[in-house]
Amino acid sequence: MNDSLVIAGKSYGSRLLVGTGKYKDFAQTREAIDASGAEIVTVAIRRTNIGQNAGEPNLLDVLPPERFTILPNTAGCYTADDAVRTLRLARELLDGHALVKLEVLGDPKTLFPNMPETLKAAEVLVKEGFEVMVYCSDDPIQAKMLEDIGCVAVMPLASLIGSGMGILNPWNLRLIIDQASVPVLVDAGVGTASDATIAMELGCDGVLMNTAIAAARDPVRMAGAMRQAVEAGREAYLAGRMPRKFYSADPSSPEAGLIGS
Repeated sequence: MNDSLVIAGKSYGSRLLVGTGKYKDFAQTREAIDASGAEIVTVAIRRTNIGQNAGEPNLLDVLPPERFTILPNTAGCYTADDAVRTLRLARELLDGHALVKLEVLGDPKTLFPNMPETLKAAEVLVKEGFEVMVYCSDDPIQAKMLEDIGCVAVMPLASLIGSGMGILNPWNLRLIIDQASVPVLVDAGVGTASDATIAMELGCDGVLMNTAIAAARDPVRMAGAMRQAVEAGREAYLAGRMPRKFYSADPSSPEAGLIGS
């Protein structure tokens, strides 16, 4: 069965998107990403060299754009103007690449999104022809506003960036999923494989993570675990779980025709 993730008209075989920060070196970065099976990798333009710093190691030498879809992001931006400026630079560095990840942060302690500034930046970027995947709060109203602006995917947080706390509000995620006509991907807060599976079982179209892999004791092995978790969660969602039956036992084997009955 072809069950591709489609973003901005392009199909991807993997529903796991991964970041490129916090690894011990570029070699480990590539090894973990290969283990994850991810096809889309996100890069913080303000923190990682993809050509803007001549003479420094270039991530694109390790993760070539002909092999991976590079998703430049605006991590570290706290205003709409900074985010827009950063993604304009990314488009120049990547020869007109349009697919980007927008995040405008509210404060350095929680890294919670600043939604008024996020909405403002999204409007500018969409008008300029960017295909915007956007990190946002788990507010269904604002998620819908971002979709109406023209964002190609909405990416609500499961919990705070880097917290590893997992999905704290599954009900809001379901509200966002049920109303969306663009892909919904959990972004931020995943800590271990079961968190990724739960996100997919809820009906999310994908999961983006970085710290959960990079900060694991064995990042490469965790990357493989996350790959399997996302695949298993998606399969379970498509299969459709059995109904919950509180206070009602239902034997696995039929009782009709038992010996002696």
